[in-house]
Amino acid sequence: MTNTNQFGQYPARRMRRMRKDDFSRRLMAENQLTVNDLIYPVFVLEGEQQREAIASMPGVERKSIDLLLEEAKELVELGIPAVALFPVTPASQKSLLAEEAYNDDGLAQRAVRALKEAFPELGVITDVALDPFTTHGQDGIIDEEGYVLNEVTKEILVKQALSHARAGADVVAPSDMMDGRVGAIREELENQGFVNTRILAYSAKYASNYYGPFRDAVGSAGNIKGGNKYSYQMDPANSDEALHEIAQDIAEGADMVMVKPGMPYLDIVRRVKDNFQVPTYAYQVSGEYAMHMAAIQNGWLAEKPCVMEGLLAFKRAGADGILTYFAKQVARWLKQDQ
Repeated sequence: MTNTNQFGQYPARRMRRMRKDDFSRRLMAENQLTVNDLIYPVFVLEGEQQREAIASMPGVERKSIDLLLEEAKELVELGIPAVALFPVTPASQKSLLAEEAYNDDGLAQRAVRALKEAFPELGVITDVALDPFTTHGQDGIIDEEGYVLNEVTKEILVKQALSHARAGADVVAPSDMMDGRVGAIREELENQGFVNTRILAYSAKYASNYYGPFRDAVGSAGNIKGGNKYSYQMDPANSDEALHEIAQDIAEGADMVMVKPGMPYLDIVRRVKDNFQVPTYAYQVSGEYAMHMAAIQNGWLAEKPCVMEGLLAFKRAGADGILTYFAKQVARWLKQDQ
């Protein structure tokens, strides 16, 4: 820690001087939240003119592609750089081997094509994981005992990522936590000529209890039936392990790395940024959003100041960007404040 004696003591140095006025507070602000920091997660479902409210995530909806395009127009106008796309797979298309995950005419792939055709300037990030496509809700292929098999899952993830790249995805984001999947995906993208398709690796994804509303949103909560993901997602007790995961994914070709969840794991964000100085992202997950919204709707927290403070904490911890369901509202606030 810095020796404060070298800076002088009170009253020669009064720390409150710089806090007295708005102009000096602004001049010495160490971090700033801008629209450039925001990634908006969206849920897409089949059909036309379809929208479904998500009870556990007030204000968030699943939307069909046509309605998603209408929302994307607003996102572009607000200056939000990118969306993270999550498909809601009908039960009839789920299977043990998750074949729908790499269907070139699948929902995610069609949504990517539609978004890139209508708004080429909007970055599209796709989720590479099998839980929306498996009958059991796990992120990979399981054996007779329910254990997720690494190598066969990795092969399917490569197919899935390649199908997203063919559809026009700017960024593929493996969120499965299988060993070696980043390197396998990078090799296949290079081999197939998708040299500029970026990889945002969910490198430090914890086996968190904050994901519940998201599983409701994508329709996997009922499939997992009380199971868990402890054998592949990280133990919330561990911090050093996250650095090993990050180092491995960077070595395998990740362009960006992710810490998930966000606010309960800001110490991990800080360690990652300090150790690797790579583009580092954090996901303010569904449970964090749900907690905020419950308190806001009950009048226990003031919406704008609390949301903005929380996201600024991500920046202070070292995050270069934040996936947040508040992104659209925050972009509106930032525009109003200009």
